[in-house]
Amino acid sequence: MTINGAHPEVLRYTAFSTDLTGGNPAGVVLDASGLDEAAMLAVAAEVGYSESAFLTPEGERAYAVRYFSPKAEVPFCGHATVASALALAERIGPGELVFTTTVGPVPVEVTEEDGALRATLTSVEPHVGEVGDDDLAEALAALDWAGPDDLDPAFPPRVAFAGARHLVVAASTRARLADLAYDFDRLEALMHRLDLTTVQLVWRESATVFHVRDPFPVGGVVEDPATGAAAAAFGAYARELGLVPEEAVLTLRQGEDLGRPGVLTVTLVAGDRRVRVSGAGTRIG
Repeated sequence: MTINGAHPEVLRYTAFSTDLTGGNPAGVVLDASGLDEAAMLAVAAEVGYSESAFLTPEGERAYAVRYFSPKAEVPFCGHATVASALALAERIGPGELVFTTTVGPVPVEVTEEDGALRATLTSVEPHVGEVGDDDLAEALAALDWAGPDDLDPAFPPRVAFAGARHLVVAASTRARLADLAYDFDRLEALMHRLDLTTVQLVWRESATVFHVRDPFPVGGVVEDPATGAAAAAFGAYARELGLVPEEAVLTLRQGEDLGRPGVLTVTLVAGDRRVRVSGAGTRIG
């Protein structure tokens, strides 16, 4: 693609899996200083992944970052952050990075173990809020999750934020989570009205293991395969509601129902409200 005479190099990485057929692919432009907003959106649309990240160097191991889906800019994207950090680490070495996003600074640390790179992002300050009864009813109707036995009563629906807003809804069974056939336009309209990035659908397998899915119609994508921003929001949600200890390590399994399995590690640290999300990844092509 040529934009204003420039040929932006777009790298492609999958995050939260070391298997090319797993995790969530992201486009990465390591130097987007010559691209305006329209150009970034055009690149993201051509790449076609759920998100692409556009970095502008700001200093030593410091970058301004913007994230675009094929349809719109999003305030923060976890898997594209992980992908970008891994791409940088391959070029400038593992260590600490700082990404300045539209919602605030996000520190990222890349480590190497047995020749494999792993990135850990630390979210901005999270918060969790109520969702109105009418809005929840509309979301459940769009999902076709309106049955009395569809929801897990131990996990009350909430809107959680750790860089982007996500509606958290818990399924009563793994089968309910696996059966996802929603009204795309209806859910998209509600999400625009509530300023949601995804709906974080979860099912608890054990005390620290969760299966998750993320419809993403506002991004022009039916479902996101692995969603770091939603994982961070879910960690804040689970801790605030007392569903997990203040200090805990959670495993989120995502993408299995799409045939793109990935693993996200969510770490909660006592005395720090921020949430850490870790994952591996690999370059595509």
